[in-house]
Amino acid sequence: MRIVSTLNFIPDRSRPGLTTTAIGAVDLQGAGGNWATVGGRSRGGRRVRRQREKRKGKSVGLRIGTLNVGTMTGKGRELADMMERRKVDILCVQETRWKGSKARSIGAVFKLFYYGVDSKRNGVGVVLKEEFVRNVLEVKRVSDRVMSLKLEIEGVMLNVVSGYAPQVGCELEEKERFWSELDEVMESIPTGERVVIGADFNGHVVEGNTGDEEVMGKFGVKERNLEGQMVVDFAKRMDMAVVNTYFQKREEHRVTYKSGGRRTQVDYILCRRGNLKEISDCKVVVGESVARQHRMVVCRMTLMVCKKKRSKIELEKKTKWWKLKKEECCEEFRQKLRQALGGQVVLPDDWETTAEVIRETGRKVLGVSSGRRKEDKETCWWNEEVQDSIQRKRLAKKKWDMDRTEENRQEYKELQRRVKREVSKAKQKAYDELYTRLDTREGQKDLYRLARQRDRDGKDVQQVRVIKDRDGRVLTSEESVQRRWKEYFEELMNEENEREKRVEGVNSVERESR
Repeated sequence: MRIVSTLNFIPDRSRPGLTTTAIGAVDLQGAGGNWATVGGRSRGGRRVRRQREKRKGKSVGLRIGTLNVGTMTGKGRELADMMERRKVDILCVQETRWKGSKARSIGAVFKLFYYGVDSKRNGVGVVLKEEFVRNVLEVKRVSDRVMSLKLEIEGVMLNVVSGYAPQVGCELEEKERFWSELDEVMESIPTGERVVIGADFNGHVVEGNTGDEEVMGKFGVKERNLEGQMVVDFAKRMDMAVVNTYFQKREEHRVTYKSGGRRTQVDYILCRRGNLKEISDCKVVVGESVARQHRMVVCRMTLMVCKKKRSKIELEKKTKWWKLKKEECCEEFRQKLRQALGGQVVLPDDWETTAEVIRETGRKVLGVSSGRRKEDKETCWWNEEVQDSIQRKRLAKKKWDMDRTEENRQEYKELQRRVKREVSKAKQKAYDELYTRLDTREGQKDLYRLARQRDRDGKDVQQVRVIKDRDGRVLTSEESVQRRWKEYFEELMNEENEREKRVEGVNSVERESR
């Protein structure tokens, strides 16, 4: 009777792939909701805590989102600031309207991989936190509507796909081309790898899931249209799940697009159905003003990874030798060095000992750097005045969302114009200071440093960390990697190259002519 009386107080947290029944919850938590006694037996205790700690040690938590930004021009640093505040690790962005095919640092330890062919329309990208930039194995830029990144996180392959479907008024041929490109990307990904799609599909998948229970939940918005049916058909073809619709939220946290009186859901996050149990939450983030009409959708994902012993990355702390340019620092360094060498004017013959004494004296007198990454020169204009202006704009946007009056709308538009002016002034001031410094002798070093930084940030893959087989699949086990290297060297050492084949052909023709 004790167990039966508590069933009504147990929340229903069940969802596809992760079913929790009331009896199971009581068996685990006890009648009072704690690790207590159930049915006269002791449950939990140290064994359960060890299991929980063991599971915790084999997982990596990620926050993955998607957002139609409208344009990336003038929004890069603001977008990075929003991701930092909202603790988003990976963000798919659409309608960037940037022409080009490369990567770029947007400040606050975030990097944008983007692709676009027209500066007035379309364009997609993926923003990564700095700690995941070195995990990038491959970047595929299919078109200005579809691109994908492959990451290796603790031995787990994660594919992040950013998509931007044609709008309702576009031609059917353009829509079919988009879905064909998305199908090709999905077919190129091995079935054993994780896939997360963040996209603006410009369609409604409907509230409720009658007949489509295997690919979506009940919590959509509006009635289904043709574009929404294409999303559902794609999910069925590729065995995907529409993550947004599985979590019961207030309508305010389901609506991804607001313009005038329209409130719809067009931005979605998809994952494989088999990995849906790794998604613990998904909702729309309100109160941000980076995009005027769209809202960011964020899901919390927990990757069950291979347990590996990770080596701690120590920050490289360098001695501040540049302080020797100051006369007082230079004189103090000379005195301390003479004291360390025992007052000798001539240096000892043992150079290794002398060099260590010099380095140690330099660290004590001049100090060392923190080892952290320096501020990005391209976002050094991000000062307190700009941040305050953007904060006021964000509050005005939130106020307008809550009370849609003409007065609040005009206030928000005025703050938008003011932010643009503040950003423009701050950028111009920062660039003027940079150009003035570049004219000096010290500034020439900054020029080369800035050029190297831009070249480094523009590369998609920082270092080659994996080996692939003949079909392009990433090999993870040591045996398969060794086998692939063996095949490579056998082909390299035993096959003739084209030049040798041509020389041998010419010699055979000469012999026949004789």
